[in-house]
Amino acid sequence: MPPFVETPPRRQPPPPRSHTPLLLAILLGLIVGWAMYRLADDWMARKAAVPRVVTPRGELAADEAATIAIFENASPSVVFITSVALQSRFFGLDVTRIPQGTGSGFVWDQQGHIVTNYHVVAGAANGPVTFEVALADGTTSRGEVIGVSPENDLAVLRISVPASKLRPIPIGTSADLQVGQKVFAIGNPFGLDQTLTTGIVSALGRQIPSLNNRVIKDVIQTDAAINPGNSGGPLLDSAGRLIGVNTAIYSPSGASAGIGFAIPVDTVNRVVPELIAHGRVVRPQMGVALAHDSLARRLGIKGVLIIHVEEGSPAQRAGLIGTRQDARGRWILGDIITAIDDTPVDTVADLLTAVGEHKAGDTVRLTIQRGDRRGTVEVTLE
Repeated sequence: MPPFVETPPRRQPPPPRSHTPLLLAILLGLIVGWAMYRLADDWMARKAAVPRVVTPRGELAADEAATIAIFENASPSVVFITSVALQSRFFGLDVTRIPQGTGSGFVWDQQGHIVTNYHVVAGAANGPVTFEVALADGTTSRGEVIGVSPENDLAVLRISVPASKLRPIPIGTSADLQVGQKVFAIGNPFGLDQTLTTGIVSALGRQIPSLNNRVIKDVIQTDAAINPGNSGGPLLDSAGRLIGVNTAIYSPSGASAGIGFAIPVDTVNRVVPELIAHGRVVRPQMGVALAHDSLARRLGIKGVLIIHVEEGSPAQRAGLIGTRQDARGRWILGDIITAIDDTPVDTVADLLTAVGEHKAGDTVRLTIQRGDRRGTVEVTLE
C-alpha cells in the first residue's frame, strides 16, 4: 500500500473586483469639475457685465458748440402747426375733429403773428378747418389765418398767448448769401418734435412754381434735409438769423433727396408786413387789362398784349395804347410788352411777377412793340 500523501487544498480564485467605486469617483469628479467651471464662468460673466469706466470726452468742437447754440436760441421761436377739419356725423349733430395735416412756422413778433407757408394753410379755403399752433414750451393756441400770398407761398396766422411766451426769430438778409454757406433748418418733419438738419447753400436764384402758377424767384436751394412737416419752418445762417422759409423738396418719393428750396427772407420781410396790415399783398398797378396768353399765341405774339388802358392810370400817363377798332371796324393791336427793366416777359404771369417785386411809387421801364416800332416807356406804379 502506497504511503498516504496529503493533497494540498485547491486555492480558490479571488472574487472579481468591483469597478463601481471607480466609476462613481470619476462621475463625482466630472460633476465637481463642471460645477467649478460653471461657477468660474458665471463669475467671469458677472465681472464682464460691470459698466465700463467712461472715457472723458473733453470740450466740444467749436463748430459743434456753435450748432448747439444756434438750435437752443432759435428753437423757442419755432412752432408746430396742425390743421383740424370739423366734420358732422351723418344723421347727428356731433362734430368730429379730424387732423388733416401738419407743418412748421415761426414767431414773427410779440403780437402773436406766426409765419408759415401758404400750402400749409391752403386747406382752410376748402371747408371748415381750424389750426392749432403749439409753441416750443408746449403751449397750444388756436391759430387764425389773417393773410395769405399764394404767389409767394407765404401765410400769416395770429395766436392769442401772453407776449412773454413769444420769442420773435432774428431776421437776416438773403441779398448777400453765397453758395457754400452753412445753413440750418428747424422744423417738425413727419409730426416729430423740433428737428435740426444742417447743410449748405447749394445754389441761389432758383425759380419754383407757386400754387397759383406764378413764379417764385430768387429761391434758395439747400442740401439740408427738408421733409414733409418742415414746410414753413425757418432756414437759418450760421449767426442764427432767418434767411429763408423752407417750402419744398425735389424728390419723386416725397422724402428728402438733398434738394430743398426756401423762400428768401428779403421776400418774406417785404410780404409779411402787407399780409399783417391788409390780409393780402397790395400789388402795384399800371392800370392795364391784358390779353390771355392763349389769345396772344393764336395771334403769333411774343410778349403780353395790352387790351385796355384805364382812364387816368399810370399807363395812360406814360402813353401806352390798348387794342382798339378803327373807323372801318378793323382791330388794331395795342402795345405789346416784351420786357420789364430789361427782363424778358413772355406771359401774363411773368409780367405780374415782375411788377409784384416792386411797390407803389416805383418806376419801371417797359420795352414795348408798337406795330413795326420798338421802344421803351417808363411807368410809375400806383
